[in-house]
Amino acid sequence: MATSSDSKTQWGWAMYDWANSSYSLVISTAIFPIYYTAVMDGAGKISFPFFSGNISTTAAYTFVVAAAFLTISIITPYLSALSEVSGKKKSFMRAFIYCGSMACAGMFFFTESTLWWGLLSPYLASLCFSGSLVFYNSYLPEIAKIEDQDSLSARGFALGYLGSSLVLIASLALIQNPDWLGIEVAVITRLSFVFVGIWWLFWGEFALSRLPSGVSVLMEKNKGYIRESYLRLFLVLKEFNKIHGLNRFLLGFFFASAGVQTVILIASLFGTKVLGLDSSSLILTILLIQFVAILGSWIFAKLSYKFGNIRSLILASALWVVICIVAFFVNSELQFYLLGASVGLVMGGLQSLGRSTFSKMLPLEGEHVTYFSFFDIAEKLATVLGMVAVGWVETVTGDLRLSPLVLSIFFLIAMSLWFGVNKFYYSSKNLA
Repeated sequence: MATSSDSKTQWGWAMYDWANSSYSLVISTAIFPIYYTAVMDGAGKISFPFFSGNISTTAAYTFVVAAAFLTISIITPYLSALSEVSGKKKSFMRAFIYCGSMACAGMFFFTESTLWWGLLSPYLASLCFSGSLVFYNSYLPEIAKIEDQDSLSARGFALGYLGSSLVLIASLALIQNPDWLGIEVAVITRLSFVFVGIWWLFWGEFALSRLPSGVSVLMEKNKGYIRESYLRLFLVLKEFNKIHGLNRFLLGFFFASAGVQTVILIASLFGTKVLGLDSSSLILTILLIQFVAILGSWIFAKLSYKFGNIRSLILASALWVVICIVAFFVNSELQFYLLGASVGLVMGGLQSLGRSTFSKMLPLEGEHVTYFSFFDIAEKLATVLGMVAVGWVETVTGDLRLSPLVLSIFFLIAMSLWFGVNKFYYSSKNLA
């Protein structure tokens, strides 16, 4: 059951979404990819050596981000188990926050003379960003009662969407008005990376100050943390099979995440290559998605209370299928804006409900970090699947417009899997 359910702790927890989301929006989605391309072009760099051949600078960047996801997917199950047996999950979360924020701020030193840092810094920052979320998410079932977890998860995502949007708006305002600071645009852009790093570190420490410390779950005393960590990891894997519907839910979440995360990552690329939109239109669409997602998180939290989590997730996936089909026919800037608003509405709902539904299905007692490490793995590997699928379709057909139709298949698979989950998990009471 929840070890702490006071308002101060819950607001502190939710504020970590406020802290870290600026990284995923400003660095991963909006500003850094554009700056990366500009630096590479300015240096006349078009490719990097890769084994016996070469890969483009764009492909190198995507491979580096994918490598970060794969790395964290490999190491987090063991690190999660280690944090549980040592009772130091808060310290693990702090370490990822500090290292990630420093790597983010360190992007300031990425210039035409340090091209290698343009690949290493996002690798380190992405790895630490993902690693911190495992420990962060694991607090949800420990600080909130079952009936409060949907609304608290939605609160976290809403704060994340809002905070990251404010950071992006502030950064863009300075970048587009360099005379305000009297320095060149490139330096202001690099300073925005420092700003994001400081924001992440400051608000991350604020969240940590309100979160409880972990509790050691040593099973065989005096056997050592290494042995105990492996024992804990295998125990959790066994428990997965005992929790009715958990494996099926997680597999459905994997396919739904493949669709959601890929849409987020290719939205600007779709607008550029398919519709020929300029960067201002793309940034406006990204902000529109963020603000509408705040509303989406709240709406689906209310729907889950009335209809149950799984039914609400199935509805969200069905709406995603419709959006993907409609995207195939989009031809104008206005239609793209309307599509972005629709994406924001269901993105917020599916992301926040996915986290809280998984939380509700876990045992009430004990630590939950290792369980959430598998939740994080599902999301990260799903991103790799989605990007590979879209890349393959474009390579074969030469038409990125077909990508939404491919992604709709992932949502259909998620729906079919979730229909087989017998527990629908009402917020007010758990019903089979």
